[in-house]
Amino acid sequence: MSDDYLIRHCAPTLAGIKTGSLFTCPFTCQKELLDAVRQMNKRLLPKGLRVLPLRCSENKALIYIYHPKRLNLDLTNPAAAQILQQHGYDNKTCEKCIVRLVQRLRGQKDFPHEIGLFLGYPPEDVCGFIENKACNCKCVGCWKVYGDEEAAKKKFAQYKKCTKVYCDQWAKGKDIERLTVAG
Repeated sequence: MSDDYLIRHCAPTLAGIKTGSLFTCPFTCQKELLDAVRQMNKRLLPKGLRVLPLRCSENKALIYIYHPKRLNLDLTNPAAAQILQQHGYDNKTCEKCIVRLVQRLRGQKDFPHEIGLFLGYPPEDVCGFIENKACNCKCVGCWKVYGDEEAAKKKFAQYKKCTKVYCDQWAKGKDIERLTVAG
């Protein structure tokens, strides 16, 4: 799991403008993957970020990087809490919710649709995605939008600009610790 990979896939989360990001990371040895996750956590925990492998297959892992404080706020939103409750989550703590998410990810082939709540997507869009079975959205960007289209488009543009700026800064020699905003 290279710093370059993390910056290209998680810049808005590193910048503190997004709750969390997911990316698939190739690996050849599970021990090396877990060592890389531990090393990344040593570097990013002081900035308020956590890195977790959510699901592994033969040669790739689904990695989640997130701000625990922001996630806790997102998951206690009444609309988010209702979605989680409907899917069997005990949303008393974000840690318990992550454990349940891991169980659901490992227990089914497809992504559980509530995963958007863990990435900072608006609850109305997550609910709309679930209720409409991914159809009839207003627009598509980082997620499918069922609620406030204009606000979502502004977020999409913000994320895109952030990723470009972070990639440019990385190319100029800034390291991931300097690019990561403490939260």
